[in-house]
Amino acid sequence: MSKKWYAIQSKPNKEQALCEQFQSRGIEVFYPQIRVNPVNPRARKIRPYFPGYLFVHVDLDEVGLSVIRWIPFARGVVSFSNEPASVPDNLIEAIRRRVDEVNRAGGELLETLKPGEPVLIQEGPFAGYEAIFDVRLSGKERVRVLIQLLSQRYIPVEMQVGSLKPLKTKNKDKPHPL
Repeated sequence: MSKKWYAIQSKPNKEQALCEQFQSRGIEVFYPQIRVNPVNPRARKIRPYFPGYLFVHVDLDEVGLSVIRWIPFARGVVSFSNEPASVPDNLIEAIRRRVDEVNRAGGELLETLKPGEPVLIQEGPFAGYEAIFDVRLSGKERVRVLIQLLSQRYIPVEMQVGSLKPLKTKNKDKPHPL
């Protein structure tokens, strides 16, 4: 048999510890993590892309299923009908690309942004302008913001989410004028 990727379920919030257990045993592991922009500055800035799961690249005949099942912090191998389910290499590569895209875009800022919230544009021709978050667009981490330029009208502009930074409003209860 040859090496294949397998999804491993971890105990709650023990993905990093499980990853270290596999690494200490010389087992190739893929633990996808993304940057997040939490509201609370003390909150974690990196979180698992698949909470409770990570992937290992092993030859089960060589390593032994019991080693993986009983490693500290593991709940077991994702299986169907008691048969460990392998994950195709192309799916692992697609996950790697997606995680890289999210991290290059500045993390998952979109989770915390709500339409109407003020943001600061940090990159591109509108860098330094304040805008209003409007909507997430389909595609690779693109958003639409509304910028008030010379007139009293708001102009819609599309950009990468990584170009934005949420602004703290002075009065959270008072909605931004839109």
